[in-house]
Amino acid sequence: MALKNFNRRQFVTAASLGSLAALSSINPAISAEFNSAPEFDKKEKPTWKKIGNEIYGAKADKNGPIGGGKGYSKGITSGDYTVDSLESLIDALSKAKAGQVVFIPGDKIIDMTTFIYIDKIMLKIPQGVTLASDRGYNGSAGAQITSDGLDTPGMISIEGPDVRISGIRLQGPNSKRYLDHHKRAFGPGGPGHTYYYKFPTSRGIISKFGNLEIDNCEISAFANAGVSLQKGTGNHIHHNLIHQCQYNGLGYGVSHDEASSTIEFNQFNENRHSLAGTGKPGCGYIARNNVEMGISLSHNFDMHGGRDRKDNTTIAGTTMEMYNNTFLGPQRAVVIRGVPQDKCEVHHNWMPTHKDAASAVKAEEKTYTTNNLYADGKVS
Repeated sequence: MALKNFNRRQFVTAASLGSLAALSSINPAISAEFNSAPEFDKKEKPTWKKIGNEIYGAKADKNGPIGGGKGYSKGITSGDYTVDSLESLIDALSKAKAGQVVFIPGDKIIDMTTFIYIDKIMLKIPQGVTLASDRGYNGSAGAQITSDGLDTPGMISIEGPDVRISGIRLQGPNSKRYLDHHKRAFGPGGPGHTYYYKFPTSRGIISKFGNLEIDNCEISAFANAGVSLQKGTGNHIHHNLIHQCQYNGLGYGVSHDEASSTIEFNQFNENRHSLAGTGKPGCGYIARNNVEMGISLSHNFDMHGGRDRKDNTTIAGTTMEMYNNTFLGPQRAVVIRGVPQDKCEVHHNWMPTHKDAASAVKAEEKTYTTNNLYADGKVS
């Protein structure tokens, strides 16, 4: 099959174009009324639609295309330290001070597998330091930091607030779903969680601090989470391609514990949940102008509730806002598994594979689903 010759970027792009082509063939009126941002890659299918004076779905901003890469205007092309190996990268991060940039040229591959397996290390980024490569600049794919070890507790640890990670390709070890393993563990008479979690998992970026910025990166193949936000507010995750984090039972693009963030202008594909949260007080996110490109193991945007945590509450996070996103797949777009302390608002999204709010969003009290665009051009 030709598919085996695809790299991941090609596969994700092909999946998104195929989804949009299918939608256009179902309803030519949708295709005729597409809008797009022509200043960026004209080969990309549009992801938003204007009805009257209102925009539904995800629209690129002045900084570049949704998902980053070619055309992204806030990329970094040099630094205070330029490194080309894992050893020099670790050394530079140990010396860098707030305001400085550690830069990896886009043609470099930093393989952490043996260091993670033997020495149990993570890359530690100090407060205020930027780790960068040049994804999208002059055709650069961006430097790749990778681990092949299934047991990868974390690749990058954020050691203080105001850290930025930009233009990097962060590739984990496990893009598989392992559905059979999940079925053995939780099927009739199965041994349950103890057995299931004997199989190792992996995480990419781990943070317990606020004001973390992750932009213009490609993050893929982490069994647990590509980005794990454990604490902190003011986090900003934008213009990234995040895909193939889909180990059944886990599999999160961006996960939140007692953290909150703004997540915008990202492409998501082949995750179990692209966005997820424990639902603890203080947990929440604003998700806007993101594109779910069509393939997902489960619902796309998630927030757990007290029943999941077994803490005798119904709390499902504090505040969530989900607007101007485009959901191209058949899976449910949003599931809020309890009651937010404040509210969850779901509006101005484009959900062309869903007929109405009931099929697109599952929630309880304090979740308000209004003014979204559904199949056949229906707004409700």
